[in-house]
Amino acid sequence: MIVLGIETSCDETAAAVVTDAREIRADVVLSQLDDHTPYGGVVPEIAARAHLEHLDGLIRRAMAEAGVGFGDLDAIAATGGPGLIGGVIVGVMTAKAIAAARDLPFVAVNHLEGHALTARLTNDVAFPYLLLLASGGHCQLLVVEGVGRYRRLGTTIDDAVGEAFDKTAKLLGLGYPGGPLVEQAAARATNPGRFALPRPLVGRPGCDFSFSGLKTAVRRHVEEVGAPLSDADRDDLAAAFQSTVAEVMADRCARAIARFKADHPQGGALVVAGGVAANKTLRARLQILADREGMPFVAPPLRLCTDNAAMIAWAGIERFRLGESDPLTFAPRPRWPLDPTAAPVIGRAGVGSGVKA
Repeated sequence: MIVLGIETSCDETAAAVVTDAREIRADVVLSQLDDHTPYGGVVPEIAARAHLEHLDGLIRRAMAEAGVGFGDLDAIAATGGPGLIGGVIVGVMTAKAIAAARDLPFVAVNHLEGHALTARLTNDVAFPYLLLLASGGHCQLLVVEGVGRYRRLGTTIDDAVGEAFDKTAKLLGLGYPGGPLVEQAAARATNPGRFALPRPLVGRPGCDFSFSGLKTAVRRHVEEVGAPLSDADRDDLAAAFQSTVAEVMADRCARAIARFKADHPQGGALVVAGGVAANKTLRARLQILADREGMPFVAPPLRLCTDNAAMIAWAGIERFRLGESDPLTFAPRPRWPLDPTAAPVIGRAGVGSGVKA
């Protein structure tokens, strides 16, 4: 089975060709970083116009790299949400047009499910497993019981972790995007223990996250040190922030593991996915936790942590081989929770939006 995947949910335009033998024949991603950096974040209208301008060319490039034509495809999969609605519309309409012209099945993929199932593409992870989904718009702990079967154990009650990275980078004058810039600054720190930061919800019951107070504490330290920050100030604060985030997330994951093991004593893997999963400090901390708990730890290759179309094509394959596809009347969805039965979080209206900070 060969599937073309299309991803346009935020600020990466991507196309990929993937087979049901877990072979990524082509994986093309065009970043819009230069378009959005002057604004310190993603501008939805600019993102949608960039998707419209570049998507057709990326699809042609992916097909050429894969050595396939439209006649070789078995289905078209595209991100149907959640995300910036203008971009999602561009991807969905392009996929529908190809499907209609070539009489191919169309599969609308939940972008979050793409992240959730990436470990099955890269490592053939068996169900069930425990997933930490951490990105610019999301921070959730989920039990992945099967394709389309997700049970949320915890989520952020305020900022997503990637959003906290972006805002901390802005406070430190590092620029955008925050995640890799904070990680680079932290690696240069000469006194990483210099600044003490709060550890929100550590030791508390439950599996929810909170990062707004941590971001506020960084701002207070910046104000206390005074402008302009020296390179040492900036690097030490970045290191304190990154290590605190890793500690908080490990604590929340440990509590989720206890619940996961109670429900699934036969075991399963601890999986991390999403853009923040590319952070090496977080990956190392979760590896230690998984080893302690006797669980396999799976983190996708760095290039498959950030938004890409290979994960969308694979999620489409997972659904399509179960006999699932979508009508061409499918409407793009700006919000699309993986666990629709989970109670909403008060004060967190943005959860499920897919919008990056």
